[in-house]
Amino acid sequence: MVSLQAQQKESSFVGTTAPDFTLKDLKGNTVEMASYKGSYLVLHIATTWCPFCNAEAPYLVELANEYASKNVKVLIIDVKEPQTLVQEKLQDRFDFPFPVLLDEDGAVAASFAPEGVLPDLARDEVMLASNLLIDPEGNIQFMSLLDSKNFDAKLLALKSRLDELLSKH
Repeated sequence: MVSLQAQQKESSFVGTTAPDFTLKDLKGNTVEMASYKGSYLVLHIATTWCPFCNAEAPYLVELANEYASKNVKVLIIDVKEPQTLVQEKLQDRFDFPFPVLLDEDGAVAASFAPEGVLPDLARDEVMLASNLLIDPEGNIQFMSLLDSKNFDAKLLALKSRLDELLSKH
């Protein structure tokens, strides 16, 4: 569960510029964060072993399909797992209409962690499960860290923020 302190850190991250990154997708293609400038980007940071991340996956597919015509893109960043494992775990379970990127050393996930939230990102079992909404200018407009009790409510909050931003354009 996310503590009040972590929720405050989420809020402090909103409005900041999203860290840039370059990662490989499951097909070996290079994907750059910069190529999504000009679009809204929903970024889901996850692992295949996280039950809440897996539970969110169908919502992300639904969101990607619902907002595809509104300049909204979705990416999943899988943290600290090899390509073969990610392909094996996801291939038969989900039909993602968006890229799944590999952050095998966890450095990109760490760059999205508000200071002080995770004590030791160097440990293999530590990862940052989160959802972010990044605007066309590259600024973080919404962030939620994994909350095992309220993950569905946080996804609705992300969608609500996205609708609010889209209504202004």
